[in-house]
Amino acid sequence: MTYQELLEKAKENIGTYCKACPVCNGIACRNQIPGPGAKGTGDTAARNYAKWQEIRVNMDTLCEQKTPDTSLELFGRTFRYPFFAGPVGAVSQHYSDKYDDLSYNDIMLKACRDNGIAAFTGDGINPDVVRQAAQALAQVDGQGIPTIKPWNMETIREKMTLCKDAGCFALAMDVDAAGLPFLKNMTPPAGSKSVEQLKEIVQMAEVPFIVKGIMTVKGALKAKEAGAAAIVVSNHGGRVLDQCPATAEVLTEIADALQGSDMKILVDGGIRSGTDIFKALAMGADGVLICRPFVTALYGGGAEGVGLYIEKLAGELRDTMEMCGAGTLREITKDMVRVC
Repeated sequence: MTYQELLEKAKENIGTYCKACPVCNGIACRNQIPGPGAKGTGDTAARNYAKWQEIRVNMDTLCEQKTPDTSLELFGRTFRYPFFAGPVGAVSQHYSDKYDDLSYNDIMLKACRDNGIAAFTGDGINPDVVRQAAQALAQVDGQGIPTIKPWNMETIREKMTLCKDAGCFALAMDVDAAGLPFLKNMTPPAGSKSVEQLKEIVQMAEVPFIVKGIMTVKGALKAKEAGAAAIVVSNHGGRVLDQCPATAEVLTEIADALQGSDMKILVDGGIRSGTDIFKALAMGADGVLICRPFVTALYGGGAEGVGLYIEKLAGELRDTMEMCGAGTLREITKDMVRVC
């Protein structure tokens, strides 16, 4: 299977919302929910992609020839590459009924594990979304990161317990999901969390806790104060608020503010190639999340499609490292990119 064949097959399987575009840039699906789009006009999703393309890499081949080491250590586990499949929940609602959350997560978690990375799993209004994610997680010995939405404390506790019982090595919360319309209709209401509430959630997790949805230095420092082990610089793929900056525009200032701390920094939003991954690492990230293209890969080729996409990203990352003179991830530095 080629990547082009994968895209063609995905168009047959993925439903009417996602267009399985050759480059997932947030334009064709920009203002629709359900689906991979957004509430509002969807301008933030398009901006996410565009801003990574404005950053260029600095080629330097006057250096020692090295075989790039792309491995990343995170929370005591070593991964082959510094990228992860991002969380998606309620797949049959947002894409098509070819998969439900159990079958989707079963394929995604195993394919990512078998190819040396890990997948984040998603959440949704239906309790079965996390329940099925936990079932799939148990089948891969906890090699995945469940992502819980910012529900009320009782619901968070119940969902975290399911995930911890499945053996997850870390937990995440997409706090930016507070902007999703369906959360506002909960009783009691779900949504934003104070630092004190986040501290309680971090303690509740009992495993390294990742706060996803940080877009400011102030927010990053609040997550640090609450005891989070990592953050994801993210605007929820541009799905929750128009007129946000792109993640590429805020990553460096957030990384600079956290320099010297033990907190890990991940980033998502419009990252679509191994070269984009290189740019993110040069600007201060430890790793990245990519979501929508992984959905396309799975709908287009199942486990084989996911593996194909992982190797595509890995090959592009290795090539960029070689051409810019970086032998390891630690050797990827700010001077290897140029912001136009």
